Amino acid sequence: MGNFPKFYGKVPVGTKGQIVIPAEARKVMKIKPGDNVIIISGPPHHEKMISIMPEEEFSKFLKFFEEHVTNLKKAVSK
Repeated sequence: MGNFPKFYGKVPVGTKGQIVIPAEARKVMKIKPGDNVIIISGPPHHEKMISIMPEEEFSKFLKFFEEHVTNLKKAVSK
């Protein structure tokens, strides 16, 4: 099996809806205490699936996406 997806284990949801991100996942994703993470629902037909990513990585993704949308708009308007 390739590098993705990686199974990091099963964690309980506490009474306040909190979860603990397993240590190995935090290490790989470089998530430290006090960091913010982004939680996104899955694609259509997988709405109950969630993705968790460090806020910094999500910001990088948005910047990448915005650049490509700008380039696509320029290409279409020609």
